[in-house]
Amino acid sequence: MEGPSAIDDLLAEYAGLEQQLADPDLHADPAAARKAGKRFAQLSPIMATYRKLEATRDDLVVAKELAADDASFATDAAALEAQVDELQRSLTDLLAPRDPHDSDDVLLEVKSGEGGDESALFAADLARMYVRYAERQGWKVEILDSVISDLGGYKDATLSIKSRGDGPDGVWSRLKFEGGVHRVQRVPVTESQGRIHTSAAGVYVVPESEEAEEVQIDENDLRIDVFRSSGKGGQGVNTTDSAVRITHLPSGIVVTCQNERSQLQNKARAMQVLAARLQAIAEDAAEAEAAAGRKSQVRTVDRSERIRTYNFPENRITDHRIGFKAHNLDAVLGGELDAMLDALADADRHARLQAE
Repeated sequence: MEGPSAIDDLLAEYAGLEQQLADPDLHADPAAARKAGKRFAQLSPIMATYRKLEATRDDLVVAKELAADDASFATDAAALEAQVDELQRSLTDLLAPRDPHDSDDVLLEVKSGEGGDESALFAADLARMYVRYAERQGWKVEILDSVISDLGGYKDATLSIKSRGDGPDGVWSRLKFEGGVHRVQRVPVTESQGRIHTSAAGVYVVPESEEAEEVQIDENDLRIDVFRSSGKGGQGVNTTDSAVRITHLPSGIVVTCQNERSQLQNKARAMQVLAARLQAIAEDAAEAEAAAGRKSQVRTVDRSERIRTYNFPENRITDHRIGFKAHNLDAVLGGELDAMLDALADADRHARLQAE
């Protein structure tokens, strides 16, 4: 666990944030107010646990003094001692090294891989799964861009997922474990002989933090193309060239946005997406240890590089990184991801504690 000085620093920071948030001048700058509010929400559980621990320790001292004179108080003292131990473990857990992006929103891309039309249909299943999970959490989802296959699946889809912003954790804290290759085993709709096929789709998750807005992008490094937004089957959804595709020439990153009503709005949103992706690349290069989780996300979608398998005949889902298995695949695809995400978060938390 962190030393007393770390607690003192957090107490001072928390008190400072309380003063800032009570100052009307802060709220004249929405971005600064939002940032201070997020940090305050992150520190609140630590402060509450620390204060409860200190109060319980004081109660324990009194109970031990009473028990020394009257044995009937020994049970109370033992119960308080157990409570102190539990609160100490909770505080240690809360003080474990934290992912700095946990309060961030995310950009999530689902991309078909090997398996043709079946892979694209599975990619659409994954996208729906994340949308349904987001709805359960009260998050906002926007489909920024999508390329639809002939059978109605997704060859590629980019989703923006934003939290309500009123808690210590954001979307990244839950969905950061989803990056990688997802493998499916089932009988495709195109299979006439009833044989089970294996195909794969890739998921790539990037935190969309406020710091990404500060990324400097040289306009000379961009190629910007505009085209007509299209819906399912290539049908035009408007009659103007409002969709925007931005290619960042140095990195080769291509971002497309056609969800907004105007070309200017689509360009602005595409630039935000590009900034988030460039920020993630910069962090990968500069902070290898902090980026260890993202390194496991695949850049090539191959069915052999899998993090998870969705087995339809057995209604089974398996996460290969932690050995998690459950026979409720239908519920998971319906958005019931919490049990699996909790297991992944617990494994991550344990690893962080071990690394101290």
